[in-house]
Amino acid sequence: MGPLEGVRVVELAGLGPAPMCCMLLADLGADVVRIDRIDGSPELFPAPARFQVLHRGRRSVGLDLKSPEGLAAALRLAERADVLVEGFRPGVAERIGVGPLPCLAKNPRLVYGRMTGWGQDGPLADTVGHDIDYLALTGALHAIGRAGEAPVPPLNLVADFGGGSLYLAVGILAALVERQRSGLGQVVDAAMVDGAAHLTTMVHGLMAAGAWRDERGVNALDTGAPFYDVYRARDGKYLAIGALEPRFFASLVRVLELPDEDRARHLDPSEWPALRASIAGRIAERTRDEWAAVFDHTDACVAPVLSFKEATENAHLRARGTFVTIDGVVQPAPAPRFSRTSAAVPHGPHEPGADTVAALVDWGFTEVEVAALRERGAAR
Repeated sequence: MGPLEGVRVVELAGLGPAPMCCMLLADLGADVVRIDRIDGSPELFPAPARFQVLHRGRRSVGLDLKSPEGLAAALRLAERADVLVEGFRPGVAERIGVGPLPCLAKNPRLVYGRMTGWGQDGPLADTVGHDIDYLALTGALHAIGRAGEAPVPPLNLVADFGGGSLYLAVGILAALVERQRSGLGQVVDAAMVDGAAHLTTMVHGLMAAGAWRDERGVNALDTGAPFYDVYRARDGKYLAIGALEPRFFASLVRVLELPDEDRARHLDPSEWPALRASIAGRIAERTRDEWAAVFDHTDACVAPVLSFKEATENAHLRARGTFVTIDGVVQPAPAPRFSRTSAAVPHGPHEPGADTVAALVDWGFTEVEVAALRERGAAR
């Protein structure tokens, strides 16, 4: 089920962004086979399989790509696939023997997706990095945080998953669309540093227009403005306020019953300190949830800051089914949603190699061939 039903994907097991991309493809209905190492796939945070939720929705084949038989089996899978995804450092796939050249030679229609931090070329291509490093180099990390304080890493959501996983998924889907015209596959080079930079496009436009200062915590969207910030309530919890536009700000002032002089302080930065103090004083008078009830269904753009656990229990998110429980683990449901080809709730992650026989047979191997691979230690 799902809009990608019938699309076949081979995933070479990796960490973080590449698995997230393959999870998204599987969530949307693609048949994704994950090739796991027979000696155990690497995990940044080791845990039992059912908690590795980035691996959900696909089957696992255990192959030894260092053996000639295991490598040959992987190339046979690539020959039957629409997409192959790898997240190794540049040159590793080529050294193993599953780089673009041998794969596209066997299957010219293959879309070969590559996920790296720094890209396939450039001075930093061969160096290691993490989300925080890619954000640092693009200027994005410099912009996140309060004035006069250190930059704040936004988990690993922006470069790893926003600039990495999602851009790789978009690139793969675009290449599949183009293949309908040309009949040919191609290589998609998705670098987290490129995606993270691309996400800052609007800010670059604002800076060019003189509407954004290249400083932290002094602009409308970076806690510089008092009407776009978080405030501590009486119980120590927080409210998020995003009353940017004049009519939303007017609603905020009305609900908070702020003094008349605050109504004229919206777009005058010299008045922002006084406005911030006024808002903070009012928010501190009630608890977070009391204020959430007061602001419910108003146009003030105010929401309670929920923990991850609280989010799974939120009435709106429960009504939409934003979270699901799979194998006893609460996790986000597939997104986005489709009117005609809706995706099913995915199955949970499988143990590495759990589907070696069934998946290989489904992809064209005979049971005798699979048995031979297992006997030689090339598959498990």
